[in-house]
Amino acid sequence: MLQPQELARALRTTAERLEKGVRYEWGHVGRCNCGHVVQTLTDLDSTQIYRAFGQELTEWSEHARAFCETSNTEVEGLFRTLHEAGLTHQDVLHLEYLSDPAVLRRLGSANLELRRNDPSDAARYLRALADLREEARAHETAARPVGQLA
Repeated sequence: MLQPQELARALRTTAERLEKGVRYEWGHVGRCNCGHVVQTLTDLDSTQIYRAFGQELTEWSEHARAFCETSNTEVEGLFRTLHEAGLTHQDVLHLEYLSDPAVLRRLGSANLELRRNDPSDAARYLRALADLREEARAHETAARPVGQLA
């Protein structure tokens, strides 16, 4: 599993790529919010991610609901990559729709509506998620008894 700071770095790298104009398409599993995070975490491009999905599932949220850790299909491997990076099924659902209440609060308002098909909104969300993950790790470390390692 990646360390929280590595996940945060990957989220920020993805945000930077989105802001620099990388090809983004919310309706494409390899070029959407989750697809771009997977690209950052792996050596896969959007076409390889798309092929791994096959014809059965067309959205990350569908896959998160249907995930089975033991099937060993290509798409399961992609989901395992996200899980090993520290993202849960629920995190993936929120990432696809930019909807995690804690991230939205971090951005200034729990009622903030981010456009899931806007790369600049996705970048803002990814940076806020990275900040929250790093802060949670810092609080965990501060609360750990002296002498215990991570």
